[in-house]
Amino acid sequence: MINSIVITGASGFIGTNISSSFKKRDSYYLIGLDQFIPQQHDYQEYYTWGNLHLVNSKNINTIIHLAGKAHDTSNGSDMQSYFDINLGLTKLIFDYYIKSNAEKFIFFSSVKAAADTVKGEYLIEEIIPEPLTPYGKSKLAAEEYILSKSVAANKKVYILRPCMIHGEGNKGNLILLYNFVKKGLQYPLGKFENLRSFTSIDNLLYILENLIDRENITSGIYNIADDDTISSNNLIKLIARSMGKKEKILYINKSLVKLAALFSNKLNLSFNSETLKKLTDSYVVSNKKIKDAIGVNMLPVNAEVGMMKTLRSFNP
Repeated sequence: MINSIVITGASGFIGTNISSSFKKRDSYYLIGLDQFIPQQHDYQEYYTWGNLHLVNSKNINTIIHLAGKAHDTSNGSDMQSYFDINLGLTKLIFDYYIKSNAEKFIFFSSVKAAADTVKGEYLIEEIIPEPLTPYGKSKLAAEEYILSKSVAANKKVYILRPCMIHGEGNKGNLILLYNFVKKGLQYPLGKFENLRSFTSIDNLLYILENLIDRENITSGIYNIADDDTISSNNLIKLIARSMGKKEKILYINKSLVKLAALFSNKLNLSFNSETLKKLTDSYVVSNKKIKDAIGVNMLPVNAEVGMMKTLRSFNP
């Protein structure tokens, strides 16, 4: 049986990784949906949002909704733009799903829709969401829109809240940290011990295949993360090792670092209190619910192995 899958945000980092992997499956027929149609892609069909009506809704089995406005860490985007895209596109594609023959809808939300800071040992799905950023608030609004709608009894809806996803083609904070180490600069935050959850693209693909192929997985909200955490200090070591270098970590007194960050706030420098918080806070995400749902004790890719694969892809 052929499973016809619509993937929104088809040309993005996650979409291209999904299509590159899924094209190997003869049972998957891939339909891309995005703002533009790239010259090269791995989809059997490709449409722009303006031509969504041309996608034959009667032949669709699954919709994976990736499209959205990513978190702008420079805080240069206005709040309304997040809602226009993250909520607006979700309304458009979910309304299409309700009317279509598709049985499964997989929405990529974010852990930031639940919490910017983890209270307690780890983040679980049952907490009351308290997003602080426009990005997190817009993702939560999209979740709430989906949950407010009634769907047919044969339809299933999965809301995924991944923590930072990494893999080949990854951009953002991870590549910035990689380039920092590549320049031979010394990482000055060695005194800060933390634990952070990440999501390897390979583990994400494994979870998606289970959600698509199996019929016994209950609709709901699921955190997505690797089994183990990686501290910022260990991440620096992994980056250096991926280059065949020795890590350079300074263990400066925490009070001095915090004082320097406060001083930087007044000068509008890139290293400030917010940057310090992002680099040194712990953010641990429980993946127990999704593993229980798909019936596994461990995901296939170890956190450090997956991270090393990503880091080595930056310098092939």
